[in-house]
Amino acid sequence: MSNSNLHQILEQYWGFNSFRAKQEAIINDVLAQKDTLALLPTGGGKSICYQVPALAMKGVCIVISPLVALMKDQVYQLQKRNIKAIALGGGLNQRELDIALDNCIYGNIKLLYLSPERLQSDIVRERIKKMKLSFIAVDEAHCISQWGYDFRPSYLQIAEIRELKPETPILALTATATKEVVKDIQEKLLFKKENIIQKSFKRANLAYMVLEENHKTDRVQKMLHKIKGSAIVYVRSRKRAYEFSTELNNLGISSLFYHAGLPTDERNENQDKWMNNKVRVMVATNAFGMGIDKPDVRLVVHLQSPNTTEAYFQEAGRAGRDGGKSFAVSLFQKSDLKNSIERFEENYPSSKEVRAIYQHLANFLQIAIGDGFEQTYDFELEGFSSHYKLNTSKCLKALNILEKENLIKYENFNNSPSTLHIISSSNSVINYKSPNSKKVELLQLILRLYPGVFDEPAEIKERNLAIKLNQNSSYIYKMLKQLDQENVLTYKQRTNSGKIIFSSARHNSSHVPISKSHFEERKSLLVNKLQSMNDYLSNTSYCRSRILLNYFGEQQTEDCGICDLCISKNTDTNEFRKTIREELLNRLKENPIDISTFIAGYSKIKEPVILEEINELLSEETLIKEGKTLKINE
Repeated sequence: MSNSNLHQILEQYWGFNSFRAKQEAIINDVLAQKDTLALLPTGGGKSICYQVPALAMKGVCIVISPLVALMKDQVYQLQKRNIKAIALGGGLNQRELDIALDNCIYGNIKLLYLSPERLQSDIVRERIKKMKLSFIAVDEAHCISQWGYDFRPSYLQIAEIRELKPETPILALTATATKEVVKDIQEKLLFKKENIIQKSFKRANLAYMVLEENHKTDRVQKMLHKIKGSAIVYVRSRKRAYEFSTELNNLGISSLFYHAGLPTDERNENQDKWMNNKVRVMVATNAFGMGIDKPDVRLVVHLQSPNTTEAYFQEAGRAGRDGGKSFAVSLFQKSDLKNSIERFEENYPSSKEVRAIYQHLANFLQIAIGDGFEQTYDFELEGFSSHYKLNTSKCLKALNILEKENLIKYENFNNSPSTLHIISSSNSVINYKSPNSKKVELLQLILRLYPGVFDEPAEIKERNLAIKLNQNSSYIYKMLKQLDQENVLTYKQRTNSGKIIFSSARHNSSHVPISKSHFEERKSLLVNKLQSMNDYLSNTSYCRSRILLNYFGEQQTEDCGICDLCISKNTDTNEFRKTIREELLNRLKENPIDISTFIAGYSKIKEPVILEEINELLSEETLIKEGKTLKINE
């Protein structure tokens, strides 16, 4: 296919006149049937790299992605552009799954999104054999590597698709990969030949800042006053997300919070308000951000930094995706660094504790030895931890270890949407009467919004129904449950609990096959990653951008010039010192000055140099200090 045709597709469906750097090279390699690893920074336009060639080539492109919510959003965006795409989400029944797969074989579907777990289904594999595939795209490909920060055992099974379609090329994509991970991705996906296309991870418009700060709320308030536009504030816990959002709102800064424990409707509503600039700041845990395509975020603040440089780089990279000047700021206290390794050691379970938690899990779910293989169980982590008086953080890590040993699969936030299916005849529903007029009105609204609801279950959003009827969501829940009890319809309310899937039959806890070397190796890897993050925060000598790029194996020869350390170097000059001295003396000729008020007029980065000049003037006895006030010594 000629490049002019590719540009025509890009303009027709996305309205862009040209590709971003490396996108066209990646697409051309896919068209040439080459296995390709694409390394693009956050906001580099990964999805275009497989969506455009999917339209240019004959057949179906399978897109493997780890997040159901992200898949649904991408499919929705593609369908809005009149591109045939579907996702095999967890809420599909057998009939819906059959129809979707048949459409990929006999219909005109161009992109089929599915999770790596769904790929292991025998039904899906058998249908894939019958599909004409253009290529396979593996998003977030770093998840396949045990050297990565987000290793997922289910990703290791992806290569098995090559046995079904050995001639089909693979395009792997990621925004975070060290040299070891780059090599591992290609080996695990059985690349026929090494092939890497990488755009520099350098973000020339993004200023990385690390500030030691004991009064974080005050500092964030000052930054938001100086830096206009949308912002994200990352925190470690759900509780802190709520608390800090409340603090900002009390300061007159519009804010919402986001974490995986919120009801789906509330998460979506909060996200939509932030995306549409109805609120300025989103305070969130790391559950927020993946697939969020908001280009004009001007500030990303980490109140507590993540445990890995990879996670930090992705989260910080959500600022300035439109190319405008933006800031990624980490606020820390010395105690944060001092305690982080100790906290990690305290919360990382021993192999003995992992086996004990495995036994608790079997008891909690009532699974006998030898049972449970490929069975799925509802699971709520906090309730489980509380029941056995376990440290929740340590318990979560134990579940992750069991998952990485391929003993269980733990889905820590399973979002199955609400569904309803009318089981009464159409005449009965049309003539339905009730003393409660709102219930009748609700039933008529359902018929208007979901015309196929007689034939098969429809996904619904209770909040949308509530808004249209000018009621609250709890009232809608109540009415739908009553209609269910009257056998007018079947109503299944959404589930927000987690899921545990036993990947192997339950073992005797004393014989749980946990590799000691693998266990220690994994723990050591995580400690090293945490230490690398701490080294980044405590660094006071080298350009922030250069350190981050070097971590990912990219050598940058020049300093960025805009990070806190580069600015500090530029600030620490005779010219700046002279300017500060003159301004201070000129202002003091008129009135005494409060030191903190004077310093507040400058960025925190310049504070040390200003204090040095003040101390120099005091030692020269040019100035005198009374309390916190400076005066000229006359």
